[in-house]
Amino acid sequence: MQRSEFRFLDRQRVRWAEVDMQRIVFNGHYLMYLDTAVAGYWRAMALPYQGTMDALQGDLYVRKATLEYEGSAHYDDLLETGIRCARIGNASMAFAAAVFRGEQRLVHGELVYVFADPATQTSRPVPQALRELLEGFEAGQPMVDVRLGDWGRLGADAQHVRHAVFGEEQGIAADLVADDNDARALQAVAYNRFGVPVACGRLLQAAPSLAQIGRMAALATVRGAGLGTAVLDALLQAARKRGDREVMLKAQSAATPFYRHAGFVAVGEPFVEAGVPHLEMRRAL
Repeated sequence: MQRSEFRFLDRQRVRWAEVDMQRIVFNGHYLMYLDTAVAGYWRAMALPYQGTMDALQGDLYVRKATLEYEGSAHYDDLLETGIRCARIGNASMAFAAAVFRGEQRLVHGELVYVFADPATQTSRPVPQALRELLEGFEAGQPMVDVRLGDWGRLGADAQHVRHAVFGEEQGIAADLVADDNDARALQAVAYNRFGVPVACGRLLQAAPSLAQIGRMAALATVRGAGLGTAVLDALLQAARKRGDREVMLKAQSAATPFYRHAGFVAVGEPFVEAGVPHLEMRRAL
């Protein structure tokens, strides 16, 4: 197995606590690396794991884990753990896994899971929808569908994401999560392959030729899978299409690196809105 064979790679650095008395990563920690990467694999498919398993009325249980050691990782090494769904049987699925330092493969192995009833832990056939999703991901298919529309069409799903992020996670008051501007805004909602809303944003007309993007949010369980970029790109494209020449937004301070990466630059001084530090940012279209 080569690094290029994996669509998904989870990056992490070796921590001091993971090194043994031989000053190399203790062998058992590689299973933790694989388990962490599996969680990232589900995020890469925009699937909140527990909610997805509940909807499928089952869960995945490890049946077998095998590893072969070829090299040693050391403290502060930058590693990448690749996970790939290699085969799906009737009730089981096997994932190929490997840990790389650069192009050097240090460890490789296999994780075998059984799909089972969570109450009895008896095996059940892998649902066809899950089978198709895994096969689609490995074939390079997109995992999200960004839809544009008005509040009447997409408002309930946008509000589902906003409530989870702004309301439950950040503690922002409900009357600030949605406002009167939603009625005149273009909404964008990203859905995963099971039709679950996982990210959202909106587009307003701040002034002639000036677009304003806001209410950008992605569920924490799938954050980091490119959902924000997908929503932002869809809104930027919509702004260009209607003739806007510039776009502005009020970014939460923690999100400014994301927007800088997308070409936005800071304007003015930081300010507080809804109890959260913000910074105005703009970019040309």
